[in-house]
Amino acid sequence: MHGRPRKPLKPEDAAASAAKAEKLRVLQSQFLHNHHNHIYSKEAVELSTKLLETNPELYTAWNYRKLAVQHKLTEKDSDPDSLKSILDEELRVVESALRQNFKSYGAWHHRKWILSKGHSSIDNELRLLDKFQKADSRNFHAWNYRRFVAASMNRSEEDELKYTEDMICNNFSNYSAWHNRSLLLSNLLKRKVEGFVSKEKVLPDEYEFVHQAIFTDPDDQSGWFYHLWLLDQTVRVDSPQLVSSWPTPGSDLILLGARCLDGCASSPFTRFYLDSRTFPLVLYFNQAVEGVNSSTITVDSELNTNKDLVWKPLSSCNSKAAQVWVTQLNLPDGNTHSSKVFPVEVSLGHSQGIISSSGFHHSNPFCFAFRVSLQLVETQPVEGLGKEIISWRDESFHNYNAHSQDSSPISSLYQLSIKNDNELTDFEWRAATIAKEIDHFRELLSWINCKIGKLTLARLLMAHDAMTCPPANKFSHSEEVLELYNDLMRLDPMHVQYYKDQHSLVLFQQVTSSWESLLSRCFHYSNSPSNRGSPMCLQLKNLSLSRLGSFAKLLWVQMLDLSHNELRSIEGLEALQLLSCLNLSKNILGSFTALEPIRQLKSLRALNISYNEIGAHSIDTTKYLCSSPLSHSVGSEWNHGQTVIDDDIKSYWEAYFILKGLNLTQFDIVGNAIVNEKFKSFLIKVLPGLKWLDGEQLH
Repeated sequence: MHGRPRKPLKPEDAAASAAKAEKLRVLQSQFLHNHHNHIYSKEAVELSTKLLETNPELYTAWNYRKLAVQHKLTEKDSDPDSLKSILDEELRVVESALRQNFKSYGAWHHRKWILSKGHSSIDNELRLLDKFQKADSRNFHAWNYRRFVAASMNRSEEDELKYTEDMICNNFSNYSAWHNRSLLLSNLLKRKVEGFVSKEKVLPDEYEFVHQAIFTDPDDQSGWFYHLWLLDQTVRVDSPQLVSSWPTPGSDLILLGARCLDGCASSPFTRFYLDSRTFPLVLYFNQAVEGVNSSTITVDSELNTNKDLVWKPLSSCNSKAAQVWVTQLNLPDGNTHSSKVFPVEVSLGHSQGIISSSGFHHSNPFCFAFRVSLQLVETQPVEGLGKEIISWRDESFHNYNAHSQDSSPISSLYQLSIKNDNELTDFEWRAATIAKEIDHFRELLSWINCKIGKLTLARLLMAHDAMTCPPANKFSHSEEVLELYNDLMRLDPMHVQYYKDQHSLVLFQQVTSSWESLLSRCFHYSNSPSNRGSPMCLQLKNLSLSRLGSFAKLLWVQMLDLSHNELRSIEGLEALQLLSCLNLSKNILGSFTALEPIRQLKSLRALNISYNEIGAHSIDTTKYLCSSPLSHSVGSEWNHGQTVIDDDIKSYWEAYFILKGLNLTQFDIVGNAIVNEKFKSFLIKVLPGLKWLDGEQLH
């Protein structure tokens, strides 16, 4: 364990181990007889004592002793001395067991249970812990128990913080002490205890403290993990913030109906094609929040005929909290034969209720507005719409030449949400702290080639860019960070996939960081299947992406090409509520589980997942790799009363639950191991609106 090789047993040790095992079997058999027959005599309890002194890991024996204690307490409830004697004996047994194995979960839990009865003195516990922590100062069981004891004694967190400092100074490699320090500081800062009112006053000293450990022994990981925690505390904004929306603040959105007016000169980035009487309003926060509803979000417009809008969290794990929320605004009844402008004003945070997963409220009231123009001639669908196939060949796309009316569909709301001087000061010290840390680690790497040092520098550079980039929307250190991850992939092949994923996140952020960068990847689709005008496609193909990042600046995208990458999942794609055409061909998606986010994309009409690895793996590992396993979300929606479970559904149940709610007219899946004639027949049954399958028109 912990890198220490096991040594083969000597013959005499093997014989002793066999004799011990035989003795343990006899004791265990007798003990189980007593347990099953509810025998709590003195002899029976002493037998369990012998068993636990031999094997402290036998949690059934600890549970038996709890039952025995309860039995004795019931018999001798009126005698305080007897109660104390019984509980003190339990404490003695626990201590004896811990001397045998002080990493025994059952023993530590049993000791907590005894002390929680309230009849035993807790004064001796810290002295006992000192003994065990001298034997192993990093034992996390002892540190966990210490937190319990300190809370029971009402010992101040400041005193405990000083204790962690002493333990760390004694041994920089004490990861458990560093961890306990992070917990104590988190509580002190959250409660704003005197001397711990602001991070600005506390964290600089902590950085200096951890530098001593890191620069003394760069190869020890304990200090590095604490530094990572400090970095998170420095960059993280506690209260949730709105960072993006669609429509964007100040935008002039044009909604085009089934037959739009000819000669529409609007920008393709502000046109949205309707096939229903509603359109989405999307809010994108910097962290997962709950409490988004008509009480906390006010939408003032003629389009909001229903004042109590239903807000839906876009989460693939059926959670009440999500980073992205969506509602639908209704169009007015009747036909509109000429352009009409509807102003929309959205207000949030004026009443408390939007709260993050960590318990912080949205604290900055915020308001933004946009305008919607309707250009509809009739509401009935055009005859034959969608009969032409969407082609993803290069010749179907042409470079887009930006026009003067092309206002950026992306905007960061972060700067707009900063209201007062205190928040600006807070922002400035965070950025200055990160810049100072960058200088320290550049110096460290100048005299030692340290893998974790390179990783930390990469994280610091990206954190600095994220904090300072909103005004220019540019990440000045992206190239350096990408090179650092390339170095790490060469230096540390055991963790190459992690570095590759981080490399992909940085590259994705670099490509989507600015409007200029996005424009260079926007192409006109020339084979538009109707007279609606040429749709705009964002091409993020051939980038070797293994993971996708934030979609906060891509909410406007209606056509997206992610082909020829190395994607195993598409987590986060559910934010793109306007998406109608999606190309995921030639990735390494291993199952339909990896496609779970598309269940939230109700506007999706054309999907290409050809030449992936769907059906090639007998065990679907995606549900263990993704943060929202299909087995925990989609499976819970199985309604036996409404779902007719035929043989096809039994064979392809994952595909069924992913695809059943979609209105696809075109689907490409050729090149996957799952594809055969039976599966194609299944698809035609599950997708009744399908007109094109693997390039062939259906009749």
